[in-house]
Amino acid sequence: MPLRLLAASVILLFALLAGLGQAVAFVDSAERYVAVPDRVGRVMAANQSAAVLIFVLAPEKLVGWSDALPRGAQAYLPGKYARLPVVGPLIRPNPPEAAQLVARTRPDLIIEFGPVSPEASARADWLQQQTGVPYIVLDNSIQTTPVTLRTIGPMLGVGQRGEDLAFYVDSAIDALRGRLLIAPATERPLVYYGRGADGLESGLGGSQATADIEQAGVINVAARLGSGELTRVTRDQIFSWNPAIVIAEQRSFYDSLQRSREWRGLTAVANKRVYLAPADPFGWIDNPPGVNRIIGLYWLTNLFYPDQYQEDLRANMREFYEKFYTVKLTDRQVEALARPAGVQTETPGALGVPLLGAEPVPLPSTTPNAPAVTGRPPGRGGLGGGAPGLPNPPSVPRTPQ
Repeated sequence: MPLRLLAASVILLFALLAGLGQAVAFVDSAERYVAVPDRVGRVMAANQSAAVLIFVLAPEKLVGWSDALPRGAQAYLPGKYARLPVVGPLIRPNPPEAAQLVARTRPDLIIEFGPVSPEASARADWLQQQTGVPYIVLDNSIQTTPVTLRTIGPMLGVGQRGEDLAFYVDSAIDALRGRLLIAPATERPLVYYGRGADGLESGLGGSQATADIEQAGVINVAARLGSGELTRVTRDQIFSWNPAIVIAEQRSFYDSLQRSREWRGLTAVANKRVYLAPADPFGWIDNPPGVNRIIGLYWLTNLFYPDQYQEDLRANMREFYEKFYTVKLTDRQVEALARPAGVQTETPGALGVPLLGAEPVPLPSTTPNAPAVTGRPPGRGGLGGGAPGLPNPPSVPRTPQ
């Protein structure tokens, strides 16, 4: 069944059962049956990705943030939600501490939004048994985001808002796919995403940290080290990959790329293709890996395929922040986000430097983990070297990572 049709069926079922005052046996992304109450007033996030999901749908039902918000981020949120308490994450080494936290918070529902795994399923089962609070696990992959919004919206009593946000996400994903059909594969650059203060942490192939980048169809150079989540790399490895574009998660790495002699000679630095990922109030690439990444799809498309991107990214920014975070960005806030991110003030598509240098960047012959392409000179972005007694349950489809 198509995802949109399935989501519509789920919404209708929730509406009918809620009208009858019945709990619903919901099948989550981990294929667990969870009896969800017909009316949900207080929702606890197991992680910050879930907190953002709950916030954009029904902020008044979020009991608190899982992680503390940086001071600068608070200016990009409505004041009363920026001041929500920090209740802490439920994904922690000591499960009894998590159970005690749930007992103190007294939520009606717990949501975890992240990778689906046996560990996540076992954690949810244990906490649910210990506390009696229904706990659902949701797949946080970008592709399933529209269905998640359409499904969880009615569960939180905001079905129309869930549908509106899902339509926006559908449009962002579809627009990127359309541009990938136009952009030749040989013009897709090698990209390095540097996390942390020194920029020497990155995401492996299929990681949450680089999902936005890989969704954009470019080559994540760190994926050559294998699949998984995060890994440490060396400066020598980055030079050997010689990416055409470098994106910094933190300003310290961004400043180092621009000012330190040790990064001279890297193609991205020489061509001034170094960018700082916007992070307020939440990251455009990760931090956390949630619905906040959707504006990142527009931004990365603007960076990677400027000839195909003919929209006003600043207008996209204003629309996203107002629609998802219910804030109107000031001109100063727009510029604070846009300038280090490389958002141009000229007509979209006009860049002062070529996208990839003098030659097109080759794609690996098979996958991003294939052996390095040889014969290409360095400096061009190439490599130099149903529960009993409950109705039949709706579910959130799980997309393989």
